[in-house]
Amino acid sequence: MSDIDLDRLLCIVVGVQLRAELGDRPLAYRLEQDIRTLLDAALGKPAEGQPPRLSPVVLSDVYFLNNEDIQSRPAISVGGPAMNAFSAMLVDKLPTVLAIENTLVVQMDLEMDDPRCAVWGMNHVDTVRAVDVFVVKGYLDMFVNGVVEKLQP
Repeated sequence: MSDIDLDRLLCIVVGVQLRAELGDRPLAYRLEQDIRTLLDAALGKPAEGQPPRLSPVVLSDVYFLNNEDIQSRPAISVGGPAMNAFSAMLVDKLPTVLAIENTLVVQMDLEMDDPRCAVWGMNHVDTVRAVDVFVVKGYLDMFVNGVVEKLQP
C-alpha cells in the first residue's frame, strides 16, 4: 500500500455485512461520483499525469477501523449502526443535524472541526432516503467544501 497517498483520500465507509454490501455500497458509489464532481469544481482537474489533490474512495468498516492511518482522513459513513461499525462508533460522537424519528439520521459537525459524518436509516429504504436528503439538502456540499477548506494553505 506504500504507493497510495492516504493524505489524498476522502473515505466513504460501508459495512461488510451482506445487506450492507448489497444495499449501502451502491449508495456509497453514488456519493463517490457526486464527491468527484464537487471536488473537480472546487479544486479543478489535476494536471495530466498528476493525481488529484483529494479523491473519494469506498471502503469497508472493517478495513477503515483496523487501520489507524486512514482514520485521520475525512470520512462519510453510510448505513446504520447495526450494519456499519463506523456508524455505530459515531452515534455518540457527532451532533445530529437531521433526524426523522424512527426513520433516518444525518450526523456531522457543521463547523467541520470533526471531518466525519454518518448518514443512515432504520432500514435500506430509509438509508436511501437519508443519502438523498444528505445530497439534496446541501449537507454533502457543506462537507466537501469544509474538507477542501482544510486543504487550503
